[in-house]
Amino acid sequence: MMKSFTAAIGAALIAACAAAPEVPATASRFADPASIDAAFPPGLAEVSFESGGDRLNGHIYLANGAGPHPAVILLHGFPGNEKNLDLAQALRRDGFNVMFFHYRGAWGSEGVYSFSHLIEDVGAAASFLRTNAADYRVDPAKLITIGHSMGGFAALQAAARDPAIACTAAIAPANLGARVFAFDQSPELEAGFRAYADSLQMLAGFDGERGVAEIRANAGAFELQTLTPGLAGKQVLIVGSDKDASVSLENVIKPLIAAYEADPALKTTGVILPGDHSFSWTREALINTVADWAAGCR
Repeated sequence: MMKSFTAAIGAALIAACAAAPEVPATASRFADPASIDAAFPPGLAEVSFESGGDRLNGHIYLANGAGPHPAVILLHGFPGNEKNLDLAQALRRDGFNVMFFHYRGAWGSEGVYSFSHLIEDVGAAASFLRTNAADYRVDPAKLITIGHSMGGFAALQAAARDPAIACTAAIAPANLGARVFAFDQSPELEAGFRAYADSLQMLAGFDGERGVAEIRANAGAFELQTLTPGLAGKQVLIVGSDKDASVSLENVIKPLIAAYEADPALKTTGVILPGDHSFSWTREALINTVADWAAGCR
């Protein structure tokens, strides 16, 4: 009796599933894979690599299947409290390998932290993935830089210097080039930056005086709006938020989008979402925005 009852329930569930509406493709980003490749399952690989003679710590989220998979280099901000690893997991479920690492002098990686080192470190990460592509099931011809805040600055700067990176995304990117003008207009803003930088014990060899000096000395090179020649032919995503107290929508994000859209050599997508600097209450919208864009970079 129980056996026949169970069979009837099972048949009813199968029929219900068959009749259910088709699940949107984006749902796969928030659900575990329906099946796992036994020979090449999803995994986590701890890695370290050298940049400027120092060892950097990181890991790679490996996607399901033999691949080779397109690979995202996911870059955290300043100092890196928000790491956006929910975005990394969603991209992995979409079939991307995702590399996350800490820059020189940050969070236990060797060396001294600086904004110039950020850009160099992204280049070293890209070189590591290309050199070790077979070990990590990576398609070396399909590397993507995606960064948040200072990581967005690094993502754009590194992509502009690497002709082989065809896609780059900046989420609430910090424009260090524009900071010089902002500091000159507001000594209080500069003093606040100095005080905050002085408090960051997770960044080795870095303080407010060094940070301000580096920004002032590299104002031209650090200006994101002037990167268009290096970004020519690339797909670029800029995401801003309407209540960002750290990266101004009106003074940074909108002018940057406008500058990139004005250059026909760039394939620019600009998106403004509700939220604060970390998109704290629009995470799903952020993930879908980035992942939908990245799907065009496969």
